[in-house]
This record gives sequence, C-alpha cells and structure tokens, in this order.
Amino acid sequence: MFTFKVSALRKLFTRRACAPCLVVTLSFWLGGCAALQVHVFQTRVYLTKVPATSMAVSFPKGPGIAPGDKLPLVVTFTTPDGTVFVTEGAGHGKILWQDLNVSATVATVNNKGVLSLASDPRLSEGKLPHVTITAPSHPDLKAELDVPIRYDRQFAATFAGSSGSNGLDGTNGIDGSNGTMGSIVPDHPEAGGDGSDGTNGTDGQNGGNGDDGPPVQVRVTLRQGSEPPLLQIAVQAERKTTMFLVDPQGGSLTVKSVGGDAGQGGKGGHGGRGGSGGVGTPNGRDGRDGSNGQDGFPGSSGRGGLITLIYDPQVRPFLSVIHLPKSDGPKPIIREEPVGQLW
Repeated sequence: MFTFKVSALRKLFTRRACAPCLVVTLSFWLGGCAALQVHVFQTRVYLTKVPATSMAVSFPKGPGIAPGDKLPLVVTFTTPDGTVFVTEGAGHGKILWQDLNVSATVATVNNKGVLSLASDPRLSEGKLPHVTITAPSHPDLKAELDVPIRYDRQFAATFAGSSGSNGLDGTNGIDGSNGTMGSIVPDHPEAGGDGSDGTNGTDGQNGGNGDDGPPVQVRVTLRQGSEPPLLQIAVQAERKTTMFLVDPQGGSLTVKSVGGDAGQGGKGGHGGRGGSGGVGTPNGRDGRDGSNGQDGFPGSSGRGGLITLIYDPQVRPFLSVIHLPKSDGPKPIIREEPVGQLW
C-alpha cells in the first residue's frame, strides 16, 4: 500500500486551498494507490475515461511460452483520433489492469497481466493456451489469441546438499568489580582496593560441514511421433522426479548436484573489562581485562553428487544438449541403453 504523509498532501494546495479540497484528496489516499496514481500523480488513467474503439493484446518478450515460464501481456487501446493507450506493467503505460478482465485456458494469468505455464510439460503437452481480455467499461471490445508452447529454452535442474549449521557464538566474559575507595586525607591515608580481573570470553563453536550433493539420475528418450524431434527427460533425485520436454534445436538442459555450503564458525566472546582500582593513598590497582575467546572455524563445503545419465540410442545425435558441468564430485556416469517413453 502506498503511504503518503498529510504534510506532503498539504504541499498540493496553495494557502488559499479550502478544507473540502483536503477532504477530497484524503479520500483518494484512503481509496488506494490507483486513486492517487490517477488523480494526484496522473501516471494512470481510468479506462472509463478513454474513448477507445479498438484493443489488441501482444507479448513484449515475443510469442510463445515454455513450461515454467512467465510471460507478461500488453494490451493496447486506440481512440478515434489515433491516440494509443497501453497497459501498465510490461507495457509501461497508463491503463490499469484492474479495469480489465483477463482469463486463460491451459495457462494461468494474474491480476497484473502475467501469464504462467506449469513447469511439468505433461500438463500442457498437445494443448494450446488461449487468452481472452475484455473491458467492462467497453463491452464492445474484446481481444484474444492463442499462445504457442515452446520447448527451445535453457532449462535447468539443480540439487544441493544441506548447508552446515553455523557455530554458536561464545559468551562474553564478566566485567571485574571496582576496588573499594580508600582515603586521601593526609592525616589518615588509606590505600584504595584493587579492582578484580574480568573473566575470559569463551570460544565460538566450529561450523558444521555441508552435506554432499544428492545422487541424480537422468533418463533421456526421443518422444515418439514428434516433429521436430523433442527429448523426453526425467530427472530423479531425493525421491522426486522432474520432467522436461526439450527441443534440441535451440533448447538445452543443465543438471547439477552441488555440495551444501559450509557452516560459519561462531564468534569468540569478548573478555570482561577489569575493574578500576579504588581511589586512595595510594590508589588501588586496576584489574586485568579478560581474554577474548577464539572464533570457531568454518566447516567444510560438501562435494558434488554423482550424476548418472542414461540415454536411448536414438538420442545420441542430440546428446550435446544435455549439460553436466564439471564439479568437485565424482565423474558422471554416462551410458547408452534402451529407454522407453517416459509418459
């Protein structure tokens, strides 16, 4: 929610501004950000005020959406004199998305005009997302289009071991007490008491080691009947299987299994301050400061996990689109054997 101080609102008015003006402006403030954007800052406009005669929808990032992608929409309105109004967000225009009704099939769309497609390709394979946009203030206008699904994206599957726990900080030492006061009267001199020593801070604990990355199995086959050819890929790790559908003409899949981060060592506690010597004849001695505790050592990072890649013989010409980056873990196992259809 946009916050706006009353003192800032006062600057919007001249000294002769009347109280009703302030009341009206405050009602805009309380009514929400849209009212402020329209009436105060004039960065937005209500669609009811636009005499639009046509509308169209487009994609600034280009047509097509891949599983797991988000695709912003842009709606353009044109008036009889050729003036163009564009939606806020990706369109960087003045039309509010709240003035539009947007619906989609296969994919989903939020109230900011962003289309999303589920990451599991099985949910949308063979289907065609469809977007429909209407404007309640202009019932005669409507824009709709189909959104092709693309698989030529750089997909990735990364798995990591658990991070090591951070070591606990040491406790601070206790300050020493001040010495008792003596006497500085010449006829009755008395030495001041010595201050006591501060206690030592304790050491910080060592950080825990990160776990090694989990073992990962990747199985790849050629989807039957697809033209152009598409690769069905199943990536299994930690009792979970993730599916991908990749177009080898421009698409790829990168699979990683990395070790968990090392835990940080705890900070050593600060030594307590020595107590001050008491005033007297002579003055008491100051106590010694306690020693600081040592910082704990960080743990060790985990190593990468073993990746096993099993591919069907038909996949051999497209094997280069599967990327297994070099890591500090064991060398990947790659073998060719028949792999049936994965779904």
